[in-house]
Amino acid sequence: MESIEQDVIVQRVADQHRHHGKSQFFYVWGGLLVLTAIEVYLGYQNMEPVKMLSMLMGLSVVKSALIIAYFMHMKFEASTMKWLTMCSLIFCLCMMMVFFPDAFRILHLGVR
Repeated sequence: MESIEQDVIVQRVADQHRHHGKSQFFYVWGGLLVLTAIEVYLGYQNMEPVKMLSMLMGLSVVKSALIIAYFMHMKFEASTMKWLTMCSLIFCLCMMMVFFPDAFRILHLGVR
């Protein structure tokens, strides 16, 4: 019985995946270009490093979410794959938090 339910879910996801057009990808690509332009603009602004890096990281998270959802087709995947991906993402972010204090020392020591 469970196998039949999984087959139905897989078929529904496959049907959803087939019905989106190329225009959707072009809109997402255009959005990514706009976000990249904003990031480049922010890179040339004279602002505090913490503020600039916070904004750049936020924009990068949005861009990565768009890439994962549309170009890696996670929007159309079964929920099991989404949970596995999100758990991996959280693990990677936690590991990055371990190394962030070492990266923040540049704020106190300066660039040589």
